[in-house]
Amino acid sequence: MNILIIGGGNMGKTFAQSFLNAGIISGDQLTIFEKNEQRAAELNGQQIGTAHCEPGAYIQDADIIILAVKPQDAGALYPVLTPYQRPEQIMLSIMAGIKIADIRKHTGAAKIVRAMPNLPCQVGQGATAFKVSKEISPEESAFIRSLLATTGLAIEIDDENKIDGVTAISGSGPAYVFYFMEAMIQAGVQLGFSREDATQLTVQTFAGSIELFKANSISCNEWIQRVASKGGTTEAALEIFNQFDVKNHIGKGVLRAETRSKELSAS
Repeated sequence: MNILIIGGGNMGKTFAQSFLNAGIISGDQLTIFEKNEQRAAELNGQQIGTAHCEPGAYIQDADIIILAVKPQDAGALYPVLTPYQRPEQIMLSIMAGIKIADIRKHTGAAKIVRAMPNLPCQVGQGATAFKVSKEISPEESAFIRSLLATTGLAIEIDDENKIDGVTAISGSGPAYVFYFMEAMIQAGVQLGFSREDATQLTVQTFAGSIELFKANSISCNEWIQRVASKGGTTEAALEIFNQFDVKNHIGKGVLRAETRSKELSAS
């Protein structure tokens, strides 16, 4: 299975390294098309497959073409690809907001996958949801899942419209986590800790809480009750959160992100 990644930026490079590290493909089966000559040279120097900075016949050799460029660059990319395409090739897009129908319209491809990864993919802890077109076989879909799973969790969804919800939850989600972490770090500094110590305490609290959650079949609300004793410090903090309706506002923020994703997809 030969794979071509178009775009050697952070996400394209992340996928390339993840595929190689997992042993799903070898370096001989991986090609990267990166128009920036310096970046292409760096990729070749790091022996991450074979990088080219100009299109060519090598595009025809790919079984899967991963579109890892910025959405605004899609229009310029399509005419570069079409002279080299084969009907049986799979187009796997991680371009935010670009629908399967758009890719089919501009490339003529039948087998298309639309995926939404998130930033933690860069450390193998990502969350990626994907939707396949009806022309993709179950075996091909399973292989796509195995590819995406090299960067963390990969789930197949049954409705492309859910991609906007995925964007709002896991795509934008890391920013929500960092937002809450920064608030805790700032509070720690106000309590007299150095920023370094406040950061370490906050990071370990998040990491430990996540591992605790994953190791048990207990809901978030149950864990909250286990931490918050009657009349204690945690309950005092939760009273402030509830007073300002923090949970509801977080939910509204996620819903607004989903709405914005739809707006961008329609533009």
